[in-house]
Amino acid sequence: MDQYEKVEKIGEGTYGVVYKARDRVTNETIALKKIRLEQEDEGVPSTAIREISLLKEMQHGNIVRLQDVVHSEKRLYLVFEYLDLDLKKHMDSSPEFANDPRLVKTFLYQILRGIAYCHSHRVLHRDLKPQNLLIDRRTNALKLADFGLARAFGIPVRTFTHEIPR
Repeated sequence: MDQYEKVEKIGEGTYGVVYKARDRVTNETIALKKIRLEQEDEGVPSTAIREISLLKEMQHGNIVRLQDVVHSEKRLYLVFEYLDLDLKKHMDSSPEFANDPRLVKTFLYQILRGIAYCHSHRVLHRDLKPQNLLIDRRTNALKLADFGLARAFGIPVRTFTHEIPR
């Protein structure tokens, strides 16, 4: 964990805290998600396992990039690329956003590209909301984040009906 220096706390969830941090080797700004492992008998939370396994497989311009996973003592750290804003904060701080159809279309297009990529890889996000849509303020790039509730789905199952064919 010596490679990363925490700069400031930027969020908190059920299983841990997210920090803006700096990679001491590359000097890159990253997001560090610290997952608490307080219940030794429970091990790593299933949401963390799910997020790690899915994000390791998915590489796309509209999906947040998982760069590293670091396990130390009673903590698990997920290292993500850093994006400085989420869609909720953006909408709250810029009420005029709704009146800019070009930007709304740009964001919607990127959301749909990210979802299409997930679905083409048989992954359902299951927690899409403005707080989980991260934005790079400089480029207006939007990325889907927080895959803790996501599910991979298998071969479609035929729907059975209660009607009996004649």
